[in-house]
Parts: sequence; structure tokens; C-alpha cells
Amino acid sequence: MERKLFTSEGRRDFLKAAIATGMPALLQGAPAGQAIKVGLVGCGGRGTGAASQALKADDYSELTAVADVAQENIDSCLSTLQRVGKDKVKVEKKNQFVGLDAFQKLIDSGVDVVLLATPPGFRPMMLRAVIEAGKHCFCEKPIAVDAPGVRDVLKTAALAKEKNLTLVSGFCWRYSNHIKATFEEIHKGTIGDIRAYYATYYTNPVKPMPAASTRPAGMSDAEWQIRNWYNFCWTCGDSLVEQAVHSVDKVAWAFKDQPPVSCVANGGRQIPAEGGNIYDHFSVNYLYPNNVRAFVSNRQIPGCYNENSDYVLGSKGTCLIGRAKPRIEGETNWTYNGPSNDMYQAEHDAMFAAIRKNQPINNGVRMATSTMLAIMGRMAAYTGQQITWDQAMNSTLSIVPQNLKWDMSLPVDPMPMPGVTKFI
Repeated sequence: MERKLFTSEGRRDFLKAAIATGMPALLQGAPAGQAIKVGLVGCGGRGTGAASQALKADDYSELTAVADVAQENIDSCLSTLQRVGKDKVKVEKKNQFVGLDAFQKLIDSGVDVVLLATPPGFRPMMLRAVIEAGKHCFCEKPIAVDAPGVRDVLKTAALAKEKNLTLVSGFCWRYSNHIKATFEEIHKGTIGDIRAYYATYYTNPVKPMPAASTRPAGMSDAEWQIRNWYNFCWTCGDSLVEQAVHSVDKVAWAFKDQPPVSCVANGGRQIPAEGGNIYDHFSVNYLYPNNVRAFVSNRQIPGCYNENSDYVLGSKGTCLIGRAKPRIEGETNWTYNGPSNDMYQAEHDAMFAAIRKNQPINNGVRMATSTMLAIMGRMAAYTGQQITWDQAMNSTLSIVPQNLKWDMSLPVDPMPMPGVTKFI
């Protein structure tokens, strides 16, 4: 079933009027000592962590607004942040916004920076609203759940560049100093030409689907799915796109963010999840130019072998990224022996430094490329077909509901069946 992105009525008219009255102060950089007002959209664990890191990233950053679909999430988030940020948490009750339109109210509240940590399905539309309003943005990964969403984000990223705004993505490994050093070695040819890349993301379920019997009486389909967002493709993008996209991003990094030619994939659901429609395992085989292959395998099943590692095979050696320090063995032996930073903090440090210096960072193209690479793998697994990069990028299938309302009926699409599910 094809679904289209929903829109917020009147939002674009408001933004046009706001832009006409003058550009936001931070567009030209923030002088030392000037407060940077931060707004958080999505007050779950990741959002709370991002807000904490934003408050630590700059001496004068302060949290002034929060938005979520549930007040209890806001209360829990603020309770945690007040212990961490103390007097830097300045969220008045009037700036605690609840509901599906809460993000727009937060944008309009006078913030300078927006942290987007909502379920992925909401990110393209919200990111566009943030950038159109002239705000800097931290956007968690993945940045979309379908190709139309990715294409929209690419347009938004171009707009951010035009507006001189900083756009930092949640692909945190790009800000890890020991992983950066490792990829520098790979790119300068220490292992020679890459022949193959194998990445694993074997772990336990992230947010298991609760039994249907636990659904409160009268709760709408929309609310039930959003509250259990990890179990529906339209909200999370599936396990490959939401979580293992970190491994996919490192594959993209190794190939200097140049897309593959095509891919084939397997996947399915081994452990039943009543009511949900995502797979709990994937295995994707990407074909790059010159017959180079990249393999990404993920699994979210309890009681199994767990591993999050990368094995890079080159013409002059191999590279291993895993639990131990990254190392290269071959014609040249190399081990990373420097300090390991907090990559989550580092991405926020970089963002706020860029704002202060008026030297914008724009992660837009690469965060869209990595997200699309994962979506492409999901497409191949769902359909059982070989999917080319061009096919994936030009897919017209939009899976986010149109005109989403909190109380609406929202039938769940059936679990995809390879060989039956069609590529659109």
C-alpha cells in the first residue's frame, strides 16, 4: 500500500512570513558569550542523551524548549537533564509542547538549534521545517525510512547550505577519533585496494513488540504504533535501517561515500512479534565497481552470538574494527594506540563550535547516502530482487501515513514476503 508524507497545514505560509521579517540571529554565527537556545524534539533515551551532550558542548548553550507526543516522556527527560545540566535547563511549562504538531510549536518558540530525535519516519518533514525556519540542526540517524524521504532530505541539505546553517547527523562513528584514524589508514592505501568489506551487527531486540492484550482500551492504531515505533516499518525503517545503518555507514565511508551498483539481500522474521511488521535479521550483498563486494549482516534475536565488527579485506592486508583497538595486518602492521573519545559528545562539540565560528558543517549528502544504502538493502530483502542504486533512489514508494492524526485508524501493512512483495 502506498502512503504519502503528511504535512502540517499552514506551516509553509508561516515560514515564508517569518523569513520575510528577517533572518535569525545565529545565521551569521553566535558571538562568544551569547546564549544558544536549544530545543529538543523527541524526549526518549536518545533525545535525552543528545540534549545532555548539547548542554556540555558550549558554555552558553541552554535548553529552552522540548517537544514529544507524551508528557510523561518530557517529565522523565527534564528530570534527568536537570541533574546533568542544572541551571542550563530553562524549559518553562509554556515551552513543553505535546502532540504531533509539537515540533512546529518548538521551532516557533525562539530556539536557535533543534535536536531531532524522533522516530525516523518523522525526520524528513521535521528537518525541512527546521531548516526552512533558519535553525541549525542535529538530526539523528537514519534520516528517512523511504526513498521519497531521502530525496526530500537531500533538498533540505542543499537549502541548509544555501542558508549557511549547520546540519550535523547522528552517524556518530564519523566523529570517533580512533575510527577516523582507521579509515584514514584505509583511504591512504595501507591495506591496498579494498577487495571486500564484511560488517556485522548481531545484538538483542531493541524494543520488543508488546502483546496485543496490553494495549489500553480505546487507544488508537496511530498512538499504539507510535508508542511502539520500533516495530513498524513506517516509523523505524526496520532493523537494518534503524540500527545496523551504523554498519552500513562505515561501509559507505570505506568507499568514500560513492554508491554501489546494486545489491541482493535475504531477511525475515524468526521470532514472532504480534502486530508488528519488521524483520529481525538481514544479510545484504552490495556490488561495487570492479566487482568489489560489501556484506552487511544484522540480527536482533535473544540468546544468540552477538558481535558488532567490521572486517576489511585489501590487496595488501586486512583491517579489523571490533571490541579491541582497530588494527591492520599485512604488508604494513598498524594498531590504533591513541585515546578514544566520546563520539556522541564529539559530534555536538563540533556542531556548536561550527555555530560559534560561523563555519557551518553540513553532513547532509553523506547522511542521506548512508540511509539510502540501508533502505536499498531492505528493498532487496523485502522483494527478493536485485535492486540497483538508481532503482532505489528513484523508488516512488512512500510508507509514512498522510495527514497523520493521533486518533486515526491505521491498518498495519502485512509482513513483506520475498518473491511476492513488489518493488515500487
